[in-house]
Amino acid sequence: MSKQEMVPTSNGPDRGVATVFARLRNEIDQLFDDFSIPVQMRRMFPLPDGAAFSPAAELKDKGDHYDLAIELPGLDDKDIEIELAGETLRISGEKQEESEEKTADCLISERSYGRFQRRLTLPADADPERIDAKYRHGVLKITIGKDKESERSIRKISLS
Repeated sequence: MSKQEMVPTSNGPDRGVATVFARLRNEIDQLFDDFSIPVQMRRMFPLPDGAAFSPAAELKDKGDHYDLAIELPGLDDKDIEIELAGETLRISGEKQEESEEKTADCLISERSYGRFQRRLTLPADADPERIDAKYRHGVLKITIGKDKESERSIRKISLS
């Protein structure tokens, strides 16, 4: 099991079936993240609206730094939290979206909401002191500097 705790399956006020499945989905997403399974494959089995969503992420090696982009359409920057714990970068927040369409005899109202969380293990040469984040037009862009000293800390071990 991942770093998250086990969740009882009782249907208490915060322990409904949707909550249990949302936490299970987060654990499965984390497992897929660890094995680099594309988000498109995960979306083949979507959860009901309101349960959870997993934003798409892209990490690129730019030589002297990494660029991480995460799609978070419809959010305000105040709805996004970014934390670094050890070598794990955690991006979380809450999405709330409503739309309403009226025609002559039909009313359509759709809502999409739920908490999300992505956890990414930073590469070994990432410098935790050189991380910057910007959010514009629904895309969170995080720049992660590389630690030039990390290459010097590699030591070959001979077999005996």
